[in-house]
Amino acid sequence: MKNLPRTVVLGCGLVVLAGCGADEIVSPGTSGDIIINNPAPPSPTPPPTGAGNVTPAAGCPTINSTGGLTDRGTIQGPTGEYRICEMPAVFDAENDTLPYVPGLLYSMNGRVDVGADVGAANSFGATDPLAGEDPVATLEIEPGVIIYASSGRSFLVVNRGSRIEADGTATDPIIWTSRDNILGLTDDDSDQQWGGVVLLGRAPTSDCATGAFNTAANPTANPQCEQLLEGTTISTIFGGDFDDDSSGSMTFNQIRFSGFALAPGDELQALTTGSIGNGTTLDNIQSFNSSDDGIEFFGGTVNMRNVAVVGASDDSIDADTGTQGALQYVVVAQRSNAGDSIIELDSPPDDFSTAAIPQTVLAVTNFTFIQGSGNDQVVRARGGSRIRLSNGIIEANGTPCVRIDQPETIAAAPTFDSIVGDCSASTPLRATDGAALADLEAIYNAASANNTLDTDVTFTNGFFFDASATPVFDATATSTFFEATTFVGALSTADDTRFQGWTCDSGTLNFGSGSSCTSLPIRPGEED
Repeated sequence: MKNLPRTVVLGCGLVVLAGCGADEIVSPGTSGDIIINNPAPPSPTPPPTGAGNVTPAAGCPTINSTGGLTDRGTIQGPTGEYRICEMPAVFDAENDTLPYVPGLLYSMNGRVDVGADVGAANSFGATDPLAGEDPVATLEIEPGVIIYASSGRSFLVVNRGSRIEADGTATDPIIWTSRDNILGLTDDDSDQQWGGVVLLGRAPTSDCATGAFNTAANPTANPQCEQLLEGTTISTIFGGDFDDDSSGSMTFNQIRFSGFALAPGDELQALTTGSIGNGTTLDNIQSFNSSDDGIEFFGGTVNMRNVAVVGASDDSIDADTGTQGALQYVVVAQRSNAGDSIIELDSPPDDFSTAAIPQTVLAVTNFTFIQGSGNDQVVRARGGSRIRLSNGIIEANGTPCVRIDQPETIAAAPTFDSIVGDCSASTPLRATDGAALADLEAIYNAASANNTLDTDVTFTNGFFFDASATPVFDATATSTFFEATTFVGALSTADDTRFQGWTCDSGTLNFGSGSSCTSLPIRPGEED
């Protein structure tokens, strides 16, 4: 982090992090105090020489939710000056839209809810899961919109029974980021600057915690559970009995610098899902530098295509409490000095693992995993969960490619098909907590599986490796969500542009998008 002044004084007419008053809060990016409502704010700092010249929008658009948008003045950064339109604490209208306006940023000041929780029961038709239900809120976000957190404790929650329709495009992604990113204070190691995006639904989860469904003596043997969301200080509930529930759609979204700890040990991820159903669309999602996990799934029936997780400080992809997940075309790259497992899979609590309903099952195909140095393993499964990997490339950087904990997890029948591994020479596979290494080796090294452990993986064009010598596994046999492919890895060729344009580039991984994660894109019509 750069050396910066520790105290920034901002007035009511200028930006900022909270409504005018005597509050004092800490900026997670600078660790400095921000004093609200000072009567003599300084003039905005001019942009550096050679920077963009974005000019602010004239005002804030009108929305339908109570309180509307609040004009918080302007904010100055390296790319220019922007109008700030602060979102309400709750989007409570049946339909609301955040339109793209050149020179305008939307801000979150604390927790922002979309709708109110409607409970777990599916008392309506599966053909239209939200038809006739009250209250229902839908928040639409247009392509090109940038939303930033004006304080570390800011995050967005889409509650059960409501939807988000945040659909960017390949050239105009929706960006969720931090105040420091707007001000030009971030670098390739910045993280933990705000909460993240949370989607909640009414699909099944295990490990019951609360709610009318929790009637069984054994909390993990109950097929109708509700659970409390981790990482929040206010009771936030997810779960139900509806596999096809819809929390809406998020496509072509970047989520940067997330994972602020709302309380000790309570961090959110860039994207956190709680029991979302397979009626939810999640495609072309990038997590960049989340200080906890990149993406974490708690229960639900989750399907995703075109997933990029870069620079997560803990696990890159984490699935737990009965998740039924299918991910295709996935690239993960860790920072060299941060990160744990690329995949962590669990079906807790461990002492009830064989009784957990539903059992956690995660299938991932067409992936490229690049592990940072000094970590314990690339993929870890435990608690009786089931991992199913196919058509993948693993650059383990001297660590084991796969670790299985506990005999229940071996008994859950993990599958590995057409995996090109550049694993630890001494310990390519690990088995712990009673799991037999010989059993894991027999599964991974089966001749029909077409897996390797010692291929010298060298990437070109960022993360392409020619794995044409490896037979391609038909992943459609694993999940009906998967498309049939003819290649191993996240890219079909070195010229595959699947991840270009809608992602941002960094020193950790360059997608060739031409847009830095530490800066904002300047779009047509924003400069004078």
